[in-house]
Amino acid sequence: MAAVSIMQQALGTQWSALAPALKMHYMTAGNRDVGVLSIEYPKWMQWPLNFLRLFGTLINQQAQHTPTQVSKRMLGEQQVWQRRVELPKRVLAFDSVWQYCGGNELIEYVKPYLGLKMAVKVQEGKLYYEGRAYILKLGSLLIPIPEALVLGHTTIEEVGVDEQHFTMDFRLKHPLFGQVYRYSGRFRTEVMPS
Repeated sequence: MAAVSIMQQALGTQWSALAPALKMHYMTAGNRDVGVLSIEYPKWMQWPLNFLRLFGTLINQQAQHTPTQVSKRMLGEQQVWQRRVELPKRVLAFDSVWQYCGGNELIEYVKPYLGLKMAVKVQEGKLYYEGRAYILKLGSLLIPIPEALVLGHTTIEEVGVDEQHFTMDFRLKHPLFGQVYRYSGRFRTEVMPS
Protein backbone atom coordinates (compact mmCIF):
# COMPACT_ATOMS: atom_id res chain seq x y z
CA MET A 1 0.00 0.00 0.00
CA ALA A 2 1.23 3.48 -0.82
CA ALA A 3 2.46 5.51 2.17
CA VAL A 4 0.42 8.52 1.04
CA SER A 5 -2.67 8.76 -1.12
CA ILE A 6 -2.59 9.77 -4.76
CA MET A 7 -4.32 13.03 -3.86
CA GLN A 8 -1.78 13.72 -1.11
CA GLN A 9 1.04 13.19 -3.63
CA ALA A 10 -0.59 15.56 -6.13
CA LEU A 11 -1.30 18.26 -3.55
CA GLY A 12 2.09 18.10 -1.84
CA THR A 13 2.30 20.75 0.89
CA GLN A 14 -1.27 21.93 0.10
CA TRP A 15 -2.58 18.66 1.61
CA SER A 16 -2.32 20.16 5.12
CA ALA A 17 -4.77 22.95 4.12
CA LEU A 18 -7.41 20.48 2.89
CA ALA A 19 -10.66 20.24 4.89
CA PRO A 20 -10.77 17.23 7.28
CA ALA A 21 -13.74 15.57 5.50
CA LEU A 22 -11.80 15.73 2.21
CA LYS A 23 -8.67 14.26 3.80
CA MET A 24 -10.81 11.35 4.93
CA HIS A 25 -12.32 11.05 1.44
CA TYR A 26 -8.83 10.68 -0.06
CA MET A 27 -7.21 8.46 2.59
CA THR A 28 -5.17 5.42 1.56
CA ALA A 29 -7.20 2.99 3.68
CA GLY A 30 -10.11 1.31 1.93
CA ASN A 31 -13.15 3.54 2.31
CA ARG A 32 -16.64 4.18 1.01
CA ASP A 33 -18.48 7.46 0.34
CA VAL A 34 -22.22 7.22 1.01
CA GLY A 35 -24.61 9.93 -0.09
CA VAL A 36 -26.81 11.27 -2.85
CA LEU A 37 -26.02 12.36 -6.39
CA SER A 38 -27.86 14.57 -8.89
CA ILE A 39 -27.13 14.27 -12.62
CA GLU A 40 -28.23 16.82 -15.21
CA TYR A 41 -27.56 17.54 -18.88
CA PRO A 42 -29.37 19.05 -21.89
CA LYS A 43 -31.81 16.71 -23.67
CA TRP A 44 -29.74 16.81 -26.88
CA MET A 45 -26.85 15.18 -24.97
CA GLN A 46 -28.80 11.93 -24.45
CA TRP A 47 -27.55 10.18 -27.62
CA PRO A 48 -23.88 11.14 -27.13
CA LEU A 49 -24.11 9.98 -23.51
CA ASN A 50 -25.73 6.69 -24.56
CA PHE A 51 -22.77 6.13 -26.90
CA LEU A 52 -20.19 7.08 -24.23
CA ARG A 53 -21.92 4.74 -21.77
CA LEU A 54 -20.84 1.84 -24.02
CA PHE A 55 -17.29 2.70 -22.90
CA GLY A 56 -18.32 2.83 -19.24
CA THR A 57 -18.02 6.61 -18.99
CA LEU A 58 -20.42 8.95 -17.25
CA ILE A 59 -24.01 8.12 -16.27
CA ASN A 60 -26.54 8.53 -19.08
CA GLN A 61 -29.66 9.11 -17.00
CA GLN A 62 -30.77 12.27 -15.25
CA ALA A 63 -31.49 11.94 -11.54
CA GLN A 64 -32.09 14.05 -8.47
CA HIS A 65 -30.72 13.08 -5.03
CA THR A 66 -30.31 9.41 -5.96
CA PRO A 67 -28.54 7.16 -3.42
CA THR A 68 -24.91 6.63 -4.41
CA GLN A 69 -21.91 4.77 -3.00
CA VAL A 70 -18.29 5.15 -4.04
CA SER A 71 -15.85 2.49 -2.81
CA LYS A 72 -12.11 3.23 -3.05
CA ARG A 73 -9.05 1.09 -2.41
CA MET A 74 -5.38 1.20 -3.22
CA LEU A 75 -4.00 -1.38 -5.64
CA GLY A 76 -0.24 -0.92 -5.69
CA GLU A 77 0.45 2.65 -6.82
CA GLN A 78 -3.08 3.13 -8.21
CA GLN A 79 -6.42 3.78 -6.57
CA VAL A 80 -9.52 1.92 -7.76
CA TRP A 81 -12.87 3.74 -7.57
CA GLN A 82 -16.15 1.82 -7.87
CA ARG A 83 -19.26 3.99 -8.08
CA ARG A 84 -22.79 2.58 -7.74
CA VAL A 85 -25.68 4.93 -8.56
CA GLU A 86 -29.07 3.55 -7.45
CA LEU A 87 -31.47 4.79 -10.12
CA PRO A 88 -35.21 3.99 -9.82
CA LYS A 89 -35.13 0.97 -12.16
CA ARG A 90 -31.50 -0.17 -11.95
CA VAL A 91 -28.11 0.34 -10.39
CA LEU A 92 -25.51 1.83 -12.74
CA ALA A 93 -21.78 1.37 -12.26
CA PHE A 94 -19.08 3.88 -13.14
CA ASP A 95 -15.61 2.58 -12.29
CA SER A 96 -12.20 4.16 -12.74
CA VAL A 97 -8.54 3.85 -11.79
CA TRP A 98 -6.53 6.84 -10.56
CA GLN A 99 -2.83 7.28 -11.16
CA TYR A 100 -0.46 10.01 -9.98
CA CYS A 101 1.53 11.45 -12.90
CA GLY A 102 3.80 14.08 -11.32
CA GLY A 103 3.51 17.64 -10.08
CA ASN A 104 -0.05 18.45 -9.12
CA GLU A 105 -1.53 16.19 -11.82
CA LEU A 106 -3.27 12.84 -11.86
CA ILE A 107 -5.03 10.75 -14.50
CA GLU A 108 -8.38 9.06 -13.98
CA TYR A 109 -8.73 6.11 -16.37
CA VAL A 110 -12.26 4.92 -17.16
CA LYS A 111 -10.78 2.21 -19.38
CA PRO A 112 -7.17 1.00 -19.49
CA TYR A 113 -6.73 3.03 -22.70
CA LEU A 114 -8.88 6.11 -21.98
CA GLY A 115 -8.41 8.69 -19.23
CA LEU A 116 -8.64 12.31 -18.17
CA LYS A 117 -5.59 14.21 -16.91
CA MET A 118 -6.42 16.78 -14.25
CA ALA A 119 -4.53 19.28 -12.10
CA VAL A 120 -5.54 19.83 -8.47
CA LYS A 121 -5.14 22.64 -5.95
CA VAL A 122 -6.48 23.71 -2.55
CA GLN A 123 -7.90 27.17 -1.87
CA GLU A 124 -9.46 28.03 1.51
CA GLY A 125 -9.75 24.33 2.37
CA LYS A 126 -11.66 23.55 -0.83
CA LEU A 127 -10.32 21.20 -3.50
CA TYR A 128 -10.40 22.26 -7.16
CA TYR A 129 -9.73 20.12 -10.23
CA GLU A 130 -9.04 21.50 -13.73
CA GLY A 131 -9.05 19.21 -16.74
CA ARG A 132 -5.85 19.31 -18.79
CA ALA A 133 -6.51 16.79 -21.60
CA TYR A 134 -8.14 13.49 -22.37
CA ILE A 135 -5.54 10.75 -22.57
CA LEU A 136 -5.41 7.89 -25.08
CA LYS A 137 -3.05 5.26 -23.67
CA LEU A 138 -1.39 2.91 -26.14
CA GLY A 139 1.00 0.73 -24.17
CA SER A 140 3.40 3.14 -22.49
CA LEU A 141 2.53 5.94 -24.96
CA LEU A 142 0.18 8.62 -23.60
CA ILE A 143 -1.47 10.69 -26.33
CA PRO A 144 -3.14 13.91 -25.10
CA ILE A 145 -6.41 14.92 -26.80
CA PRO A 146 -7.56 18.53 -26.22
CA GLU A 147 -10.71 18.73 -24.11
CA ALA A 148 -12.43 21.02 -26.65
CA LEU A 149 -12.29 18.22 -29.25
CA VAL A 150 -14.35 15.91 -27.04
CA LEU A 151 -16.83 16.93 -24.32
CA GLY A 152 -15.22 20.16 -23.18
CA HIS A 153 -13.40 21.47 -20.12
CA THR A 154 -13.70 19.60 -16.83
CA THR A 155 -13.93 21.34 -13.47
CA ILE A 156 -14.61 19.81 -10.07
CA GLU A 157 -15.09 21.60 -6.76
CA GLU A 158 -15.16 19.69 -3.46
CA VAL A 159 -16.03 21.37 -0.17
CA GLY A 160 -15.84 20.01 3.37
CA VAL A 161 -19.17 20.75 5.07
CA ASP A 162 -18.17 19.48 8.50
CA GLU A 163 -15.75 16.86 9.91
CA GLN A 164 -17.48 13.98 8.07
CA HIS A 165 -19.45 15.39 5.13
CA PHE A 166 -18.41 16.98 1.86
CA THR A 167 -20.07 18.19 -1.31
CA MET A 168 -18.78 17.75 -4.84
CA ASP A 169 -19.70 19.46 -8.12
CA PHE A 170 -18.42 18.06 -11.45
CA ARG A 171 -19.05 20.07 -14.65
CA LEU A 172 -18.23 19.70 -18.33
CA LYS A 173 -18.34 22.93 -20.35
CA HIS A 174 -17.86 22.87 -24.10
CA PRO A 175 -16.47 26.04 -25.77
CA LEU A 176 -19.35 26.09 -28.29
CA PHE A 177 -22.26 24.42 -26.48
CA GLY A 178 -21.78 25.59 -22.89
CA GLN A 179 -22.40 23.26 -19.97
CA VAL A 180 -23.08 19.80 -21.40
CA TYR A 181 -22.98 17.71 -18.21
CA ARG A 182 -23.06 18.10 -14.44
CA TYR A 183 -23.21 15.82 -11.46
CA SER A 184 -23.17 17.00 -7.88
CA GLY A 185 -23.82 15.52 -4.48
CA ARG A 186 -23.26 15.34 -0.75
CA PHE A 187 -21.41 12.45 0.89
CA ARG A 188 -19.86 11.14 4.09
CA THR A 189 -16.85 8.82 4.11
CA GLU A 190 -16.71 5.54 6.04
CA VAL A 191 -13.60 3.43 6.59
CA MET A 192 -14.17 -0.11 5.32
CA PRO A 193 -13.06 -3.08 7.42
CA SER A 194 -9.72 -4.46 6.19
